[in-house]
Amino acid sequence: MFQADPLKVLVTGAAGQIAYTLLYSLANGEVFGKEQPVALVLMDIPSMMGVLGGVAMELQDCALELLQEVTVTDRDEVAFRDADVAVLVGAMPRVEGMESSNHLKANVRLFRSQGQALDTYAKKTVKVLVVGSPANTSCLIAMTSAPSIPRENFSCLTLLDQKRVQAQLALTLGTDAGAVRNVIIWGNHSATQYPDISHATVTRGSHIVGLRQVMGDNGWLGGDFISSIRERVAAVTRAGKLSGAMPVASAVCEHLRALWSGTQEGEWISMGVTSNRNCYGVPEQLIYSFPVTVQNGSWQIVRGLNVSEFLQQRMAVTAQELLEERESALRVLAKSHL
Repeated sequence: MFQADPLKVLVTGAAGQIAYTLLYSLANGEVFGKEQPVALVLMDIPSMMGVLGGVAMELQDCALELLQEVTVTDRDEVAFRDADVAVLVGAMPRVEGMESSNHLKANVRLFRSQGQALDTYAKKTVKVLVVGSPANTSCLIAMTSAPSIPRENFSCLTLLDQKRVQAQLALTLGTDAGAVRNVIIWGNHSATQYPDISHATVTRGSHIVGLRQVMGDNGWLGGDFISSIRERVAAVTRAGKLSGAMPVASAVCEHLRALWSGTQEGEWISMGVTSNRNCYGVPEQLIYSFPVTVQNGSWQIVRGLNVSEFLQQRMAVTAQELLEERESALRVLAKSHL
């Protein structure tokens, strides 16, 4: 019935709650299109193979027309072979009391291994989305560990943060989240990130107006609002006692859909991508969240935006954190002979 070959879509950490929430959307045409068959590969650690077997059975029972195959594995040579898309969800979580350095060490080793597996087995056209934290630096390690795959094929998830900002602004304005556009997340997927609404717009009736114009000189935007965005995950966890998997899965779908279908004219999304020379003063060769547009599967950083002196300072802070993470990661790799 379908003319296109199935896309081989790998999801790591597939026994976790985020992946469980994500898989149905990946398989039903919502992300890659209603004419694109999909072959899902679910990867996790050996002890999770029984759980993944059950997840595979659930997907089969959905009788999704586009889902051609479900493979369950804990082996790199099976999971990564000929992958068209790799969604790297699995990572060592940072539990309460865990030092950030130990969290980074565990994930540096994991993403070095996954980058090498991508380099060895995946298609050279594979699109890689890193979700597992620390997402920016994990993406950098995976990318540098796969030198045969173009750097522009790697990105990390910061659209989640953008969507949180859009949602909170929409609630404040009494409108729907889709009416708020062109929010920017600069920097790292961490507490140093800076949510920028200076270029954001809101649709009011048939008119699109600047969000600042609507909200005025509101001290809340530069103070408690930014703090609430940074602390949102903790607030959700305290309220619901769950991991907040739904918004992560939703952001993954929107990120991938943009890579496949492009962004709308005049709009951008926040995406962690490779920084390059003379790009808003950000040091080269970091995975840094920028506003990007996407056409024909290729992203382009939005250039020429006015960046205030204050914003430049905040961007420098989050860039410095990424530089320090990069150096720490490289030290781990050197000591581990990886």
